[in-house]
Amino acid sequence: MKVNIDKDLVPMKAHYFLFNAGTAPVVPFMPQLATQLGYSSVVVGTMYMILPIIGLIAKPLFGYIADRYHQHRLLFLGGQALTAVAFFLIMFVPAVDQETQFHCHAGVSSIRYCSNYAADTEQQLETHFANRTLSCQMRCQMVPPMWDIVCNNWLQNKTQSCQTNSSKSWIDFDTYISMNDVIDEPMLNGKGRCLNFIIPHDRGVVDAQNVTLYCPKENDIFRPKCQMNCNDSYLEKMLPASRELNMSSAMAKPEFWFFFGMLIISWAGMAVVVSIGDAICFGLLGERHHLYGKQRLCGSLGWGVFAVIAGLLVDAMSKDGSDVKNYTIVFWMTLVILGFDMLASTKLKHTQTHMSSNIWKDVGQMFLSLRCVVFFLWCVAIGLGTALIWNFLFIYLEELAKPFDEGNYIKTLEGLVMGIQCFGGELPLFFLSGWILKRIGHVNAMSLVLFGFGVRFILYSMLQNPWYILPIELLNGVTFGLFYATMASYASIVAPPGTEATMQSLVGAIFEGVGVSIGSQIAGQLFDAVSARTTFEIFGIAAFIIFIIHVCVQMYLQRNVPYENGKGRSSTASAPASASASASPPTTVTNTANEMHTDSPTSPKNLDDFRDVDLS
Repeated sequence: MKVNIDKDLVPMKAHYFLFNAGTAPVVPFMPQLATQLGYSSVVVGTMYMILPIIGLIAKPLFGYIADRYHQHRLLFLGGQALTAVAFFLIMFVPAVDQETQFHCHAGVSSIRYCSNYAADTEQQLETHFANRTLSCQMRCQMVPPMWDIVCNNWLQNKTQSCQTNSSKSWIDFDTYISMNDVIDEPMLNGKGRCLNFIIPHDRGVVDAQNVTLYCPKENDIFRPKCQMNCNDSYLEKMLPASRELNMSSAMAKPEFWFFFGMLIISWAGMAVVVSIGDAICFGLLGERHHLYGKQRLCGSLGWGVFAVIAGLLVDAMSKDGSDVKNYTIVFWMTLVILGFDMLASTKLKHTQTHMSSNIWKDVGQMFLSLRCVVFFLWCVAIGLGTALIWNFLFIYLEELAKPFDEGNYIKTLEGLVMGIQCFGGELPLFFLSGWILKRIGHVNAMSLVLFGFGVRFILYSMLQNPWYILPIELLNGVTFGLFYATMASYASIVAPPGTEATMQSLVGAIFEGVGVSIGSQIAGQLFDAVSARTTFEIFGIAAFIIFIIHVCVQMYLQRNVPYENGKGRSSTASAPASASASASPPTTVTNTANEMHTDSPTSPKNLDDFRDVDLS
């Protein structure tokens, strides 16, 4: 049997594959990178509240420019370049200075902890521990001169492996801290305070040998940055293992603004590429709206493949047992793959066949339709739930993973999660989306997506072993694959002629700029106020409530509200194709439970049996 390939759609498929393959290595890991850099969950939530607002502004603005000045291709390629460069520059953002240091000089050793802790912390520690001495495991960063001190003065060259280990960038050793002689002093820069814990008799254990942690006076001060674990819950509560900056502290740091600025630029670039790309795709498809899912599934394929690869590479390039992950490879992957995406996109053949004389007026008419307003509110509700998954699911997974494998394979697990989301969920649902929408209609598909979110969140809240998340991710086919196909299809069909890019941008802006933005802020506050598990439970219950409300509202609309929206109110001065369509004989509408029948076979946009879409 001969397979017919539409050559005009091949570059579009290549774009979806390459763009998603290029963003998959970085986008899912940005919230975890932010926490690794030292920013609190509230800071992450605030950033991811603002980022969708950038999309809210960028999508309609550049969608309007594309429709008004017919510059779809230029803006499309420019957005790809902007995204690639901005993500690549994030690789150079420095982390917040670690607060724990091991100080050793002139025969005196101590551990120095600096942060914005409570003023009475020293008194509380001395009262709680009295005269106790705690045993602590240390992992400190090392450079070659420090290894010389360790080999010559601590181990006194008694261990043959000392010089061999000197190529390592860290050292593990045990030591002791006295809790009855804690010294509290201000930092030199005046932006915090430091606690100094004296090490009794400079005692330590290195490679199972008892040593004296002695550093000669003639050498520079030995003060590497360290991770400290004393296996005491009270001490961990009083002195958190990692320093997390709150919003005010983060805003005072220029490196935060560089990081956030690059995220803003990359987010704006992605917003332009996604919205204009979908408009170009529907323009190439013409009347074949139901084929959109089969184009978009190439994106899921690219995301799934390279998300798994990125997770494996990050774990492989990171040190075993370290909480600090090496993300360098993912930034290079993004730069190279998006470069190939730009090359493929230059082959797209797109021409705008309809024009609108007043784009904002035509699009604004959509808000006069009650059904379209309900559709927009549905997009907001889906955005609330999507924000929790996009920005906080992996942070939750990393919390669950610590008791199992100390997080050594967490990026591999996260890569597998994204792979199943794409291959087991999104890809089959994108492929079947046209058939599903024809069978159950857009309205029932919207309700199904809300129900899927409720089930997914409740299952998340019940997780104990992080690896059990893998089968749950099959629901991503409903909560994203079916959702996105429904949203894009509905928006394309109801868009007045000549406003396709603007309409796709508007719907995307409502989803991300309003829904994801608000959801990120709510999720960040809940993560900080309650717990990750409780947050998912709250979102799950809310999803079920919104599902019931949506079903009731749609039943009311079907029984009591006539079918009418801005589709029939497009500007009379639109392009000739649009004008002739508006002059066609009026249609007769039969209102049933899920269908709208028209007796005009030559409507401006053939519905391909999508009869529940709100058209006049």
